[in-house]
Amino acid sequence: MASNLLGMRVDDILEAVFDDAPDTLLVVNPAADVVEQLVEAATSYDDALPAIRVLADEGIVKSVMGDFIVASNAADLIEEGTLSLRTTSDLTQGSLLLTEDRAIALVAAEDQVGGLTAEGDPFVGTAYEAYTADWEDAEEFRLRTPAITRVRTTLETEISPEVEADFDAVLSSLETARGDGEGLDEVTISLLVAAKNRVLLYDISKWGEDVGIASKATFSRTKTKLEDMGLIDTEKVPIDVGRPRLRLRLADDRLQDADPAEIASVAQSVLA
Repeated sequence: MASNLLGMRVDDILEAVFDDAPDTLLVVNPAADVVEQLVEAATSYDDALPAIRVLADEGIVKSVMGDFIVASNAADLIEEGTLSLRTTSDLTQGSLLLTEDRAIALVAAEDQVGGLTAEGDPFVGTAYEAYTADWEDAEEFRLRTPAITRVRTTLETEISPEVEADFDAVLSSLETARGDGEGLDEVTISLLVAAKNRVLLYDISKWGEDVGIASKATFSRTKTKLEDMGLIDTEKVPIDVGRPRLRLRLADDRLQDADPAEIASVAQSVLA
């Protein structure tokens, strides 16, 4: 790896670090975009990853993990034992990438990022040890979002392969999944693909609660919101004992044959 990495994206710098195969990568005080690109780069990297330890501002981590796409992939990395997130409020320096023998300061300039590197210097080892101690003393960040692999697997087995494929297609069409007008949230996506495939509200909401997406009550409230906005509709399905259950369907039959990305686009325009 070159001494300095100039005019690159953060994920390019991260991949260069991964390629050097360190045992541990310590990421200190990352900006929000660095956290996002770290998760993306680690998720897409084909070879063995180092143990990635992140020491970050709690507010930044909470904000970034508000995006289901980022958070669910981060949860995968955490479950694999690759990623560890810890937070502190005592960070003042810029973003650093540290291994046992290399320190990289990330410096942004317009749309480019430079990785200013120090290696082969006693300072690097001292910095690595100091920040490792800070990381060990910091509080673990509890990520409540379920891992995307578990979401996909359970959606396929407990609901249907078609619903899982549509869920994945909607996620792939979105840059973010926050439900803030820029992208649909995970509950809305689940209900839309369930409606496309005429799944019972009970089944999708039970799955969502069991896997850790959201409570049944949240699914019910979101269903009502989508109904009020004319995106989905329901029909009663009698059962042997108890009240009829509700089958979800898309309110506009013309959307039934639309692909998931088109349905997501329509929903975003209505909900924005």
